[in-house]
Amino acid sequence: MAEQLLIQLLIGLSSGMILALVASGLTLIFGIMDVVNFAHGELFMLGAYMGTTVLVTTGSFWLALLGASVAIALLGAALQITTLRPLVGRDPLTTILATFGISLVLQNYALWQYGPVARKIQEPITSQFQFFHIQFPWYRIVIAILSAAIIGALWLFLKYGKYGIWIRATTQDRIMASAMGIPVPLVHTAVFAIGSAMAAASGVLFGPLVGVNHAMGLDWILKAFIVVVVGGMGNLGGSILASLFVSLLEAFASLWVSPAQAVIVSFVVLILTLLFRPTGLFVPTPK
Repeated sequence: MAEQLLIQLLIGLSSGMILALVASGLTLIFGIMDVVNFAHGELFMLGAYMGTTVLVTTGSFWLALLGASVAIALLGAALQITTLRPLVGRDPLTTILATFGISLVLQNYALWQYGPVARKIQEPITSQFQFFHIQFPWYRIVIAILSAAIIGALWLFLKYGKYGIWIRATTQDRIMASAMGIPVPLVHTAVFAIGSAMAAASGVLFGPLVGVNHAMGLDWILKAFIVVVVGGMGNLGGSILASLFVSLLEAFASLWVSPAQAVIVSFVVLILTLLFRPTGLFVPTPK
């Protein structure tokens, strides 16, 4: 049993870091713009598809990761300018419906452009290492480290970068930030582009583990919304902790039930959080 727990711990941590990368982009967009982005899963999916296209063209997985991130960042910026910017200041339900409509358009576009047959991204690292009685792929460790590095770079940018300070100022008070000369509409566009790029990078990194198809974003965006609520809406650190927490719970639960049934654990955590700690499990309690 001890060996099985350690194996599930490693699986949960690696899956949790991918989920944290997806949720971080979603949290960033909500925290800065107050937009619940239902199209985030489709940006995740399009990033994976763009990765397959660049990989076929160049033969390099790392160029596919970079190219997909840049392309989807530009797409996200275009979507924010044309669709979400005109809705600033309106009822939040309007932006929810707009992003939901964007998700349907992007999903059907992917189905029309790429077809219903799943595609495969070849992982750049195929070697494995012995971990107790199983062969564990090194690639899972690599993507966990890469996800942590991307999230760490985002945190450093927000903490110390000039434009990161602009973003934090916009979060605290948009009117005052605008009065101080910060171009708030441009900041919103940049934030949506960064969140979209993080979704695309997640899709490319996760693509080798499963088939790439037009509906692949649905499961991950559902989990991302769960961890965003559990971690605290707009709380980047809380979303990362919640991603690891939920992934570890599912990994350990799969020792006793099937993986499909283990997913129920995350919904139980969501319900309990909404009932007893609606601000989020990892949000400090004000004194």
